[in-house]
Amino acid sequence: MGITLPEAELVSLFLETLFYGVFFTLYWLTLVVLLKKCGIQRNLFIPVATLLLCIATAHLIIDLVRALGAFIFSGRTIGADAYYSNLASPLELAKTALYITQPTVADTVLVWRCYVLNNRSLLVGIPGCIVLLTNGTIGYYVVWCLSRAGAGSTVYTIAPGFITTFYALTMLISVICTSLISWRIYHSRRSISGDPVPLLPILIVVIESGALYATSVLALLLAFLMGSNGQYPAMDIAPPIVGIVFCLIILQVHFHVGNNPRPSKSFTNFFGERGGQTVGYGMELMIAHHRGDGDHSV
Repeated sequence: MGITLPEAELVSLFLETLFYGVFFTLYWLTLVVLLKKCGIQRNLFIPVATLLLCIATAHLIIDLVRALGAFIFSGRTIGADAYYSNLASPLELAKTALYITQPTVADTVLVWRCYVLNNRSLLVGIPGCIVLLTNGTIGYYVVWCLSRAGAGSTVYTIAPGFITTFYALTMLISVICTSLISWRIYHSRRSISGDPVPLLPILIVVIESGALYATSVLALLLAFLMGSNGQYPAMDIAPPIVGIVFCLIILQVHFHVGNNPRPSKSFTNFFGERGGQTVGYGMELMIAHHRGDGDHSV
């Protein structure tokens, strides 16, 4: 017998709280690192990381309120199963909207990173923006469909095709952008020095982080297609996981590269910064361009 809806929601709350604690810790570590930076590393990624934390916090608070409503305040009147089955409730709609917003924000940064690393190519930027806008539109359309759900409706009777498409596009964005970023780093380094080994830690960070995110979405998609209530734990842990992946990339690359002695080669910054900078303190410095000793322009 499969897990019931109230049981799935309790498991969701436990796992979400656990992952939120990890994200909360990583956020403050990331903040400490970013406050020592300058330029786009500080001006863009501190607000993005903070926004991701706020969304994850709001999502967790809503789940806590819903749990109290299902098992305490409304438990004796309508029951937990009926409470959670009300897809059109304001809290359910707010929770779903936050879930859609979280990966949309993170994927926007991911597409931008991919665009920058590919020399600001419109062949990368335009399709990426189109897919992002399409996915966001589909996600918020699903929220609108849920707001019109009647009694007895389930997620399998309300726009199941759009829900599947949203999950698939979210995973597709992660896989494609991660692959393009990894290939760009590897190809650029190899074409210059023929030795990609020095950037191996960076490649591992990018690939592992992308794989973690894509795997979580894949688990959610499979659970949804199988009609399992296991989709709810997979969905509720997504907001903190998005934040965890975002912070892990910054922290791991910082500790792999940022604390290394200043090299005799210049680097192209992962975030597309231009102009002179202290490479030894760069947070995500990706592709080495040898121009001779003493040349450190980006």
